[in-house]
Amino acid sequence: MADYIHPDVLVSTDWVAEHQNDPGVRIVESDEDVLLYDVGHIESAVKVDWQTDLQDQLVRDYIDKEKFENLMSEKGISNDTTVVFYGDRNNWWACYAFWVFKLFGHENCLMMNGGRQKWIDEDRPLVKDVPEYPVTSYTVSEVNESIRAFKDDVMAHLGSGNPLIDVRSPGEYTGELLHMEAYPQEGALRGGHIPGAANVPWATAANEDGTFKSADELVSIYKDDKGLKDGDDVIAYCRIGERSSHTWFVLTYLLGFENVRNYDGSWTEWGNMVRAPIEKP
Repeated sequence: MADYIHPDVLVSTDWVAEHQNDPGVRIVESDEDVLLYDVGHIESAVKVDWQTDLQDQLVRDYIDKEKFENLMSEKGISNDTTVVFYGDRNNWWACYAFWVFKLFGHENCLMMNGGRQKWIDEDRPLVKDVPEYPVTSYTVSEVNESIRAFKDDVMAHLGSGNPLIDVRSPGEYTGELLHMEAYPQEGALRGGHIPGAANVPWATAANEDGTFKSADELVSIYKDDKGLKDGDDVIAYCRIGERSSHTWFVLTYLLGFENVRNYDGSWTEWGNMVRAPIEKP
């Protein structure tokens, strides 16, 4: 079997259990269900709320450099801290937080393979106590927007022959499902997909236990079936950029693509944008 290109970015639940109290390691839980952390979390883990911690509360964007520095300082994270992410939904939102940390240039980021559910399935303990850590002095030296795509980047991608990956469900891709009922604040006026985009639902890359599929299986999904080639300039998108961060993680770290960008504006922006081209079957 082929190996992941960067296997060191994944750690097991055993590894986390052994290192969760190491002073140089900080465990971060980030979930779609923001109440899960309060129900119970890995001992020593801190919560990063994707809505209130990572998102600007006025402008549709991420928090700025200064707010990210303050967040890291409050969570007891230094520039040299090894941050291990985990969460619900096959690490969907953990990958989202991982991607945001990489936007701000945090170097030592790891993912607990299998996420929160695997930890629970193995009967490992959860606690409700919220840890407190000494405030650190965190500095962002550079924001790395090379892993982020904006609408103009996607427009330039159209007709270029470079691949676009739509990681939403088949119903969203065809335009039959708008997700307005489940996520009214993230709805779009038009259904369909960006012209030329291939549909690879994000969860295709995950096993039933939440772990990532093997390298061979991922090669089959993205290279053999969808024709991605080493060296491709790839843009992934979903509805608001969360599911596509999972695919970004898979393509970047497990398959080793060197130029993958996450379009976090995604369908909420594109499906509402005047004169944006849309394709339907």
